Amino acid sequence: MNGSAESVPGTDSAEERVLAVLRRTTLEIVPEVDPALFTPDRTLSDLGCNSIDRAEIVTLAMEELDIAVPVHEFHQGMDLAALAAIMRKQL
Repeated sequence: MNGSAESVPGTDSAEERVLAVLRRTTLEIVPEVDPALFTPDRTLSDLGCNSIDRAEIVTLAMEELDIAVPVHEFHQGMDLAALAAIMRKQL
């Protein structure tokens, strides 16, 4: 690994890219989130994001990735790994 991106066990490079975009947009929308807490097993709620924050984070991430995911694909309480997997399918 080149050291520029952390490898997450069980993910591929596309999923890592989605996680990186989610991380960046989360920190942009909710800068008080501790970056060390951003792990695939956590939810956006776990990180202290309210429903408006979560909608903005997902919308910005989809815009950056140039994808569209139907709203019914998202479920309350999805961890970041599940969220990234749904978005990755659209790449």
